[in-house]
Amino acid sequence: MQLGMFMQPVHDVRRDYTKVLEEDRETIILADRLGFLECWIGEHLSALTEPITAPLVFLATLIERTRSIKLGTGVFCLPLQHPAMVASHAAMFDHLARGRFQMGIGTGSLSSDLELFKVGGNIDRGAMVRESIDAILSLWANDPPHVYEGEYWDIRVEDRSRAEFGVGAFPKPFQRPHPPIAVSLLAPGSRTPQLAGERGWIPISGANLVQPRYVGEHWERYAAGCEAAGRRPDPAVWRVGRSVIVGSSDAEAEDYLLDPDGPMAYWFAYTIAGFRNRGALHLLYPDGHSGDDEPPDWTDIARSMVAWGSPDTVAEKIAALRDTVGDFGVLTVTAHEWDDPEFCRRSLTRLAREVMPRFAPARAATGTHG
Repeated sequence: MQLGMFMQPVHDVRRDYTKVLEEDRETIILADRLGFLECWIGEHLSALTEPITAPLVFLATLIERTRSIKLGTGVFCLPLQHPAMVASHAAMFDHLARGRFQMGIGTGSLSSDLELFKVGGNIDRGAMVRESIDAILSLWANDPPHVYEGEYWDIRVEDRSRAEFGVGAFPKPFQRPHPPIAVSLLAPGSRTPQLAGERGWIPISGANLVQPRYVGEHWERYAAGCEAAGRRPDPAVWRVGRSVIVGSSDAEAEDYLLDPDGPMAYWFAYTIAGFRNRGALHLLYPDGHSGDDEPPDWTDIARSMVAWGSPDTVAEKIAALRDTVGDFGVLTVTAHEWDDPEFCRRSLTRLAREVMPRFAPARAATGTHG
């Protein structure tokens, strides 16, 4: 099993924007030094709580500050932007990063972004994602002229009057045929895991955002998609998210987790509000807690959804997560706010150096191009 990182991120809106961006960069730099395989950076345009508005801009500042960690969008919210913009920007970044780029794609879920771009409500954002990625792959695979007509976007570049100067041509990525593509998986019942298996995309399951009992289904559907495409499903490519706090003892980690004024309390308040807004609170309820019951306290949700404790305890909880959802290749750790930088650095370091060596290394955790 290898280590990855997902940076949503979530910050207290009262904090200084410049400072939190610098701390987020420091987190990725530390992860690179600790041997993390990859990081995935969220994209949100209209929320001060999740303030990385352009993940490629953020990641570009880290290319020269890191050595080997793969740099990924987690995710490009494809319904919010024209496919040609994504294709051009991603191809350029792939060259700047010399192939360390991984392209996560998704529908987007931030309510204010969906309202801003008028893609909320009954609009089929899944269909928009499928159309967008097909257009992007077409631009990367083909030379001009480009004519792509879809339900949501049209691409037409036919003027070849200055073809000798490359006018009308789109840059191709550094990686061929293109960077690995990944999709985030969350709610049960979605067709996205099967699509990922059919297309050879990297599946990233958010057991940091929903209870693990919903995540095993992701792999079953992904495997079915692989088999339908004649591809053997390989658990090494499956990423599973989790929030992790490693203290010197169980008591220290618990105190940090349940501090009512700490970053985890803020993170869960924000998360619970979002799921309540979508009518999906049941996805957070601990095992054995019926949706008909009185909603659990945030501390009960936090205890059940975070791998917290001493290195020994955290190792046991990660093993239990794997027993619940099935074998997976990359533990994708959620990056949280650094209210206490020293504690947070120690926690991440303990995870990498004291917990993860107990798990056998996975095979190369890459996606297949499709």
